[in-house]
Order: sequence, then structure tokens, then C-alpha cells
Amino acid sequence: MQNAAEYDCAYCGEANVTFVDFSAGSQQSYIEDCQVCCQPNVLFLEIDQETLEIEITSEPES
Repeated sequence: MQNAAEYDCAYCGEANVTFVDFSAGSQQSYIEDCQVCCQPNVLFLEIDQETLEIEITSEPES
């Protein structure tokens, strides 16, 4: 399985690439800024032996 995955920004819709650390467990979440518009995206990852699913939301307001 590759350690790079593509997702679309929750703000501008542009494609982004993120690197996945498979040793960090099967469920991960972190915030990553869009490479185009610099807005924060919350990434939720679910990893199993054959698939990687990414759900993207905009960062919740404080």
C-alpha cells in the first residue's frame, strides 16, 4: 500500500496529497493545511490491510 493519498480540500475543492503513517494505527485524525488555499482541513483516516478511506471536514470554529 502506498504511503501517499490524495484528498480534495473542504474549502476550495482542490486536490491535495497527504502522507499516511501506517504504523500510527488503523484510525487516525489530524489537521493539514490545504496546499492551495492554506485553509485547515481535518482528515479522518481509516486504514485496513487493503483499503484507505479519508474523510475531510473543515476545521471546527473555536
